[in-house]
Amino acid sequence: MNNEITSFAVKVARETGNLLQDFFQLNGVKSSLKADHSLVTQADLEADKLIRKAIHESYPQDGILSEEQNTSYPGGHSCVWVVDPLDGTTNFSLGLHYWGVSIARIRDGHPQTAVVYFPIVDELYAAQRGEGLLLNGVKHFIPEAQKYKPQSFFAHCSRTFQRYQVNIPYKTRSLGAAAYHICAVAKGSAILALETTPKLWDIAGAWLVVKEGGGSITTLKGGKPFPAVPGVDYQNKPFVTLAAANPSLLKKAQQGLIPKNPHRT
Repeated sequence: MNNEITSFAVKVARETGNLLQDFFQLNGVKSSLKADHSLVTQADLEADKLIRKAIHESYPQDGILSEEQNTSYPGGHSCVWVVDPLDGTTNFSLGLHYWGVSIARIRDGHPQTAVVYFPIVDELYAAQRGEGLLLNGVKHFIPEAQKYKPQSFFAHCSRTFQRYQVNIPYKTRSLGAAAYHICAVAKGSAILALETTPKLWDIAGAWLVVKEGGGSITTLKGGKPFPAVPGVDYQNKPFVTLAAANPSLLKKAQQGLIPKNPHRT
């Protein structure tokens, strides 16, 4: 994969990761609540500034949708960058290691380029639509042997067992970062991942990563995240997202996840 846009996104993700590591402390950092009751830190805001500046300078014709700034999908652009400057803010604020940067470039409503970087655990996923997935610069595809190994785990968000009766025969892990859960499927360590309330910026990069890594990903209820629609405010528009190592496992997982309150989930 030798794509100018992908190389740019990798460079920006690494620079952002370095900035975030300067803020990160094992004993935690100060955080505050936004209007939607999600956490934000100064690191989120500084990372957002860095990414926005880089995009404006290199791709001034493109739009930007970011968790920390404009959450409405901008019209009038053939390409829009969907950015989560710090996925896993709660982990970050508590001094936990699973957090990262997600940068995706969407063309005509669909992800074309994605870079998701988790600095502390040293995992950088880079995907270009139709060109496969790189993990730390090496071509990567979910190994066949990983797809059914008994020690593989089901990664899930903290709301999963409140909202679903889970009949899935795998160990469970909640690592606290939506993008990491989904990318763990592409890596081959998680066999399934479920996020019940992610926003577009949580999944835009990881969605393409899973697909290009040979996995399967879908939403369980409501509309689809792609094509993204100009003018829509994605702040209050979650997508229940399920990722799996292959289509067969995805289908089985869909059957094994039973909503406790169908009107809520």
